[in-house]
Amino acid sequence: MQTRRPWLHRASVTAVSAAALVAMAAPADAATATQASTTTATATSAAAAAAADVDYGTWQKDCQAVMDQALPYLKQRIAAQKPGEKQAIVFDIDNTTLETDFGFAYPQPANKPVLEAARYAQERGVALFFVTARPDIIASFTQYNLKQTGYQVSGLYVRNFIDLFKNVADYKTAQRVDVERKGYTIIANIGNSATDLSGGHAERTFKLPDYDGQLS
Repeated sequence: MQTRRPWLHRASVTAVSAAALVAMAAPADAATATQASTTTATATSAAAAAAADVDYGTWQKDCQAVMDQALPYLKQRIAAQKPGEKQAIVFDIDNTTLETDFGFAYPQPANKPVLEAARYAQERGVALFFVTARPDIIASFTQYNLKQTGYQVSGLYVRNFIDLFKNVADYKTAQRVDVERKGYTIIANIGNSATDLSGGHAERTFKLPDYDGQLS
């Protein structure tokens, strides 16, 4: 049985941070866009799993349950793209797009149910943006990891030194606003924490399991 190993996750971040030499600059501002309403879909079985160690198989099943709701929506919404509309999806990274808390590896593996939806979208011209609380010192390693596991990165937002003192939810909301200023319509926002999804600026939100905060 594969279970979550928090100490390995911390070791992963420490090791990568020590190796990093340069940070990625955050994207610049552009034109403003209108905030859209949000609707949250959650996995029905996620709330029941609150053990000290999260079983990998259960986590994958619960992630799949969420993405089984997300993918049909994305197919419908992408097909209904308006003339001139630039569509985007915003993703969290840790335990959303990557399997961060399930063993030490670099590149970290992609979260397969999320990657499936991401590939469907990017193959149809949808831009993928990644908003993470990770520090900018590991930005280049993070972008490399995402690309190596199959994600096309249209933009990566990481926290600089000043951002580390900001409320995480406010920081992430501000990055979605920046995506909208670039002229994109955020058709979906996908993450595993309330701080990934609060604040609006996405047509729909989809919450993956974090088991009452056990997963980062």
